[in-house]
Amino acid sequence: MPVTIAPPVAKRVTQWDEFSGRFEAVAQVEVRARVSGFIDKLHFRDGQVVNVGDLLFTIDKRPFEIAVQSAEAEVARNKAQVDIAELQVERGAALVKSRNIPDAEYDQRKANLAVAKAQLKTAEAAVRNAELNLDWTDVRAPLAGRISDRKVDAGNLIQGGQQGATLLATIVTLDPIRFVFDVSESDYLRYTRLFLSGAMASARDSVNPVRIRLADESEWTRTGKVDFVDNTLSARSGTIRTRAVVENKNQLLTPGIFGRVQLFGGEYDALLIPDSAIVSDQARKIVFTVGADNVVKAKPVTLGPLVDGLRVVREGLAANDNIVLDGLANPMVRPGAKVVPQKGEIKTAEAKPNQ
Repeated sequence: MPVTIAPPVAKRVTQWDEFSGRFEAVAQVEVRARVSGFIDKLHFRDGQVVNVGDLLFTIDKRPFEIAVQSAEAEVARNKAQVDIAELQVERGAALVKSRNIPDAEYDQRKANLAVAKAQLKTAEAAVRNAELNLDWTDVRAPLAGRISDRKVDAGNLIQGGQQGATLLATIVTLDPIRFVFDVSESDYLRYTRLFLSGAMASARDSVNPVRIRLADESEWTRTGKVDFVDNTLSARSGTIRTRAVVENKNQLLTPGIFGRVQLFGGEYDALLIPDSAIVSDQARKIVFTVGADNVVKAKPVTLGPLVDGLRVVREGLAANDNIVLDGLANPMVRPGAKVVPQKGEIKTAEAKPNQ
């Protein structure tokens, strides 16, 4: 029986490990007011993209404008008190030299001036506080991103401040975006051993590339880099949380979208063969080889991923083995059978972009 044989292709390949995960926003902010009052106007459309500083809500300004005017009047009153106290100190300096007033009265006048100046500073601080509250009646976007729907409408009374403030809306950033996934304990140990041996850089200290595809995509066209690895493994799941940053200039990616990620797992020398040369024998995978005596032998193999259209053989084959490429469907091509080998060649497929 004539069969075509060829040695496996020896090539240095890059290993990419696959994991599942979801996209998350780099930053998410809950928009709340710092002052209480009635919502006067809304200045955005639900779900629109906003920029930093964009006006979102306006709270009724009238009570805060009155507070500013009242604080300014208090400043004017205290300035008048300071002016009077300064005149009394100036007159007292001349009178105390001529012994027309005692030293104690002069000291009292100086103390009154110091108190008046302190009260003026307190009044000026009250003006700044009132102006700040007035400025906070304009609720603006603290970051750029996509805003949610409004949680309150115009005319509603909201609570401001640090505790119990009313939620007005939420904003999430879109570009860049994060992809969060869990790495198993065995993979984590393998990466760590590669780092300790110098074969791979640590994801905590350097930029390790990742490739991502969505549920409706077949190619790994999206690239990113790992920017965070958690400091503990989950005792419940035996995984460690890992995070990558991905560009999202067209804003297709939204927090919550599911995806698959390929994480760089190092480089190694591998033997590649076509899938058509692999035979299944119950739970094992077998490759037929032909020795110098032209007798077919079966070799159990451990397989890896596809690289350039060929299957990686992790264990079971040697670089000088001649594997049977065709004729496997013939029942005569079985272990122990004599064949007439014909030299062939294994060709790799053209590598696709980002693959």
